Amino acid sequence: MDTFGQLLRRHRERAGLSLRQLDSLIHFQYSHISQVERGERRPTEALATACDRALGAEGALVEAYRTERAGATDMRRRTMLRAMTALAAGPAVAPLAEWEALRHGLGDAATPHHDEWEQIAADYGHGYYRQARPALMAQLSADLTVLQHQMAADTGTRRTSLLRAAARLSVIVALSLVASGQIVLGRRWWQTAHRVADQSGDVETRVLVRAWDVVNGCYDGRQPSTVVALSDEVLPLLQRQATSAVCGLLAGRAQALSLAGRHAEAVATVRQLADLAQRLPATVVGDVESLWGWPEHRVHHTESWVYTHAGRLGDAESAQTRVLDLYPASQARLRAQVQLHQAVRLIRGGHIPDGLRCAADTLDALPVHLHNHVLRSVAAQVTDAVPVVERSRPAFADLADRIRAQAYPPCR
Repeated sequence: MDTFGQLLRRHRERAGLSLRQLDSLIHFQYSHISQVERGERRPTEALATACDRALGAEGALVEAYRTERAGATDMRRRTMLRAMTALAAGPAVAPLAEWEALRHGLGDAATPHHDEWEQIAADYGHGYYRQARPALMAQLSADLTVLQHQMAADTGTRRTSLLRAAARLSVIVALSLVASGQIVLGRRWWQTAHRVADQSGDVETRVLVRAWDVVNGCYDGRQPSTVVALSDEVLPLLQRQATSAVCGLLAGRAQALSLAGRHAEAVATVRQLADLAQRLPATVVGDVESLWGWPEHRVHHTESWVYTHAGRLGDAESAQTRVLDLYPASQARLRAQVQLHQAVRLIRGGHIPDGLRCAADTLDALPVHLHNHVLRSVAAQVTDAVPVVERSRPAFADLADRIRAQAYPPCR
């Protein structure tokens, strides 16, 4: 059976037209037509329709295009089903991955064109703050195993959406690893997230991955100048529209500039962030429980950080009051981070005993299972803010010892 390209060439030659002559009739470049005829490029419906009309094929070329497309779609579906079946039957596959492979296989068999990965990534955005970390990581491992096999099996039009989902799920993994103190592994996953996002070709995904990497870089021990440089690389990708990814990038950049001592630039960036956040769609602002939304409290959290580091203590206090009123109950750890900002503010305002007490009370009030590397890095900013001449206080030694002990828990 002839391919579409072979049939196109036969109709063109029967009409006595060269590639350049057909080019002038249908307004597709002759090199494009030649690639289609040789099977090096897939035809589009627009090309098939234009050629059919110009060559008087009476619908034969359009029908050939549709038949070939249906066959390619069916082939991709069969390839996907084989991949999911093989994965589900694999002896070394974890039970969760096995069940997910079976479920995806059933879904592909029932509705071949349905793509649920966007919703899966959205669900993880909501589960990040609510779900216990071990359960979250176990489910992530299963889903990424399935997604990896789907990406290998599907080289068609759905691949871009699979890559976008993989990039977002990689962000969740990287954030979780850094939060648990596994910094080296976390950085490897950030590198993977960057590569996958770049392969997707989707600008929003590329910005989102780098935005969260910049934010995370303020807590994972990287040099502030390195994190600022990463944000500099992303700035050319930013477009004029207000998105959660762009806001995230500006928030992380403002925090990194603060750590680098570039306070005037940090304040200017946080003001830019506040202005941009006013233009966000209501659905994004209202998504207060998700990692992928951009609710109002994130703006004030960034203001709290930047103004505290810049020594603008009145502005910092105002931001802290606003954000503590806005944080949902599910984000107790982030609320505690702002309370630690308050402790830094008190210390820099000369109220050292009050600041040390505020930090200790904050750590005491937060359940132990919510203490993580990110929280400890913010707590360390409290002790760093204490002047050297004041570090003989017992309260300082107690807080510093406590932070060190949490950073290096005893082996079990």
